[in-house]
Amino acid sequence: MIRKGDVIENPVTGERLLFLETSQDTNGEYVLVEVSVQPNGFVAAAHVHPRQTERFEIKSGTVAFKLDGNEIVAGPGETVVVPAGSSHKFWNAGETEARFVTEVRPALQFERLLETMFALANDGKTNRKGMPNPLRLAVIANEHFEDVRLPFPPAWLQRTGLLMGAPVGRLLGFRPAYDGTPDEAALAI
Repeated sequence: MIRKGDVIENPVTGERLLFLETSQDTNGEYVLVEVSVQPNGFVAAAHVHPRQTERFEIKSGTVAFKLDGNEIVAGPGETVVVPAGSSHKFWNAGETEARFVTEVRPALQFERLLETMFALANDGKTNRKGMPNPLRLAVIANEHFEDVRLPFPPAWLQRTGLLMGAPVGRLLGFRPAYDGTPDEAALAI
């Protein structure tokens, strides 16, 4: 479980997260995280939070966003707000480390999702874009469908795919949460 002051890092995407306030601290209202992104660093994939708003306050460096198809470049002192249901991704658009504070409201299971994805990257269980294999991803995505989805295909089609893929992933031993402990039959995958 993530606690205030915890730091997690993703060596694949170049992200480092310091949890300033957790869902436990805010009774689930929001999560507040300071994010550092190395040059050429990025969030693993374009995504949608169907029920959460995400607010980014840039502290240093240059961060580019793709928000509902539009590119936005933001620097220190600027804020980018991503409404619930909006497709977005971000990356460090500069040559130095970028830092921003992000608030995700409401918290839902956002922290657990980040903890899982970062632990997988740290254990070499993701591709160079920071994504795990499709069957492991199906198990995780099925669990976090209210936290995050892909912008395409439509949600009903994603849900249909997950209803088929997640049970197969579970049969292989994949679980929706991963913290680096060997608890799966499919350790090599």
